[in-house]
Amino acid sequence: MNLETFLEIKNKYGDCGSWAIWGEEGETPKSNIGDLSILDPTFNQKLLTQLKPEYVFVGLNFSTMENVAPFSNFHSSSSKAQDYKIRFALKDTKFWGSYMTDIIKNFPEKHSNLMMEVLNKDKSLERKNIDIFIQELEVLNVQNKKIIAFGGDAYKILKRNLGDMFNIEKITHYAHFINKENYRVQFLKVN
Repeated sequence: MNLETFLEIKNKYGDCGSWAIWGEEGETPKSNIGDLSILDPTFNQKLLTQLKPEYVFVGLNFSTMENVAPFSNFHSSSSKAQDYKIRFALKDTKFWGSYMTDIIKNFPEKHSNLMMEVLNKDKSLERKNIDIFIQELEVLNVQNKKIIAFGGDAYKILKRNLGDMFNIEKITHYAHFINKENYRVQFLKVN
C-alpha cells in the first residue's frame, strides 16, 4: 500500500472504512481498542507495509454515529462495543491489516432488522451504496479481492449484488453472543 492510496481511502471513506490493525491488548480485552494512533503512518512507520487490501471485511452499517474520526469504525472504545473480538480473532493471522468497511454508508441504525426494512422499502438506497462500495474497492486497487461479510444481512446484500464479481464469504457478526476464542476459530477456517 502506498501513502497516496492510503490517504485517498482515509479522505473518501475514512468515515466508514478502517483497517484491521489495533493497538496491543492491555489490562483488559478491550484495552487500546480505540487507539487510532496505530493507524497513523507518521506514528506507526510500519503501517503501510502491514496493510492487506486484498482482504475486505464488510459490516452492514453503523450502529451509531458516535465515532466520526477517520478510521474509527471497528475501533470503538465504548464499553458496550464488541470490536475487541475482531482484534483477538485476526491477531497473527493473514487477515491482520485487512480493509474493513460497511456496505451501507453513513446510515446509523443499531438494529439490523430495521436497517433491512429500510432497504426493502428503498431499493435505490441499496443500489447507491453498492455503487459507492465498488468505487471504494477500485481505490484499493487490488485484483481478486476476497470479501468477508460480518453477519448474514451484509452477506445477503453483497451476494445478491456482487456474487458474480467477487469471492464472498460469511463470518458470524462480532456483536453476536460468541466468546472471542470461538470467534477466532471461525476466522482460522476461512480460506
